[in-house]
Amino acid sequence: MQDMEALKSEIRKLNAQATQLKMDLHDLAEELPVGWEKIPEVAARTHEAYEKLMALRRQLSTT
Repeated sequence: MQDMEALKSEIRKLNAQATQLKMDLHDLAEELPVGWEKIPEVAARTHEAYEKLMALRRQLSTT
């Protein structure tokens, strides 16, 4: 049971991070062309965060 709670806690933490990265990417898009050079880095970090989040959610659904 403790493992499941730890997993849920990690999902909440990662969800908050992924949401913030999504907003950062959105803000960059709104300010174009200013900051255009940051888009690949922020997009990659956002993709990685959501990829990890989806994997953890799949893991939670199978436990």
